[in-house]
Amino acid sequence: MKTLKDECSIPERMLAAYLTDPMHIELQEKPVPQIRDDEVLIRVESVGVCGSDVHYYEHGRIGRYVVERPLILGHECAGTVVRVGDGVHHLRVGDRVAVEPGVTCGRCPACKSGRYNLCPDVQFLATPPVDGAFAQYLAHRADFVYRIPDDMSFEQAALVEPFSVGLHALNRVRLQAGERVAIMGMGPVGLMCVIAAKMKGASEIVVGDVEPRRLDVALQMGATHAVHVGTQDVGEVVQDLFGGEGVDVGVETAGNPAALTSLFAIVRRGGRMALVGMPPIAENTINVTQFVDDEIEMCGVFRYANTYPAGISLLRRIDTSSLITDAYPLSKVGEALERARTNKAGSIKVMVYPQR
Repeated sequence: MKTLKDECSIPERMLAAYLTDPMHIELQEKPVPQIRDDEVLIRVESVGVCGSDVHYYEHGRIGRYVVERPLILGHECAGTVVRVGDGVHHLRVGDRVAVEPGVTCGRCPACKSGRYNLCPDVQFLATPPVDGAFAQYLAHRADFVYRIPDDMSFEQAALVEPFSVGLHALNRVRLQAGERVAIMGMGPVGLMCVIAAKMKGASEIVVGDVEPRRLDVALQMGATHAVHVGTQDVGEVVQDLFGGEGVDVGVETAGNPAALTSLFAIVRRGGRMALVGMPPIAENTINVTQFVDDEIEMCGVFRYANTYPAGISLLRRIDTSSLITDAYPLSKVGEALERARTNKAGSIKVMVYPQR
């Protein structure tokens, strides 16, 4: 009779895709990771390409995080548990799982207050010096691994990571059923904000982007109004729609200073704003007079906390097939990153399948 500690057939070595220099990915063979008592070993089935992966690939750094040695990218991942540490009791071999990529200390004030995304000692997959999930197997602390239902695909489970960003953003601005929301930037996180806003009961969801295809997908995902910001003025559109009342909540996901400025023009007095996107420069100019006079609440959004169980439960109900536009095997991670980097008009979510 098999027990919780029984293992699947696991090779001694595996393949992993390393970023060795900017714009260069090398497939290498390495030992399959050993696990600690509080970890599980996961056979990685699907990994989404994130904008941060592309940024590391192109520039070798993001802010203070610098790639100083070969690094495995990829953090939006899901797979199958194939080995269980002696101290793990909520998971067993064969479980299909989603992986929350940030492992925190659990002891600092941020962790103890429930805002563990702000833990100063977080070990986040694919953030130097921590290797990520563009590999056939991944060892991960079990309390950041979540069982997924049988009717949820591995692709959907990988999307729980960017969906968590959307959930956390809307939790931060306290979006209520019946409120109007505007979301600027229809990359994967922006689209996930659309899904989250719809599921939270937003009455009107206005979205803005420069790519018509992304606006079309946003409408499929639940947006009520799409604004092509290259040819339309979002302020004029919102004025026409709501007669000058504005929206209750604004969310900026593009990291674009112009997008942030446009939100100030459409958020109502007493409204709330969430800043998700990382701009190319650290400083940005805002209209402080309007900010004060209108008593606008503005909050930053850094990753997420306490979102995965809800994210799994909610996202399983959504047809996300239109979000996944490209599929690559592990041997072509470099091509996957190039596709995500250079084809923003045609690609939305590029997915890598390490077992192919």
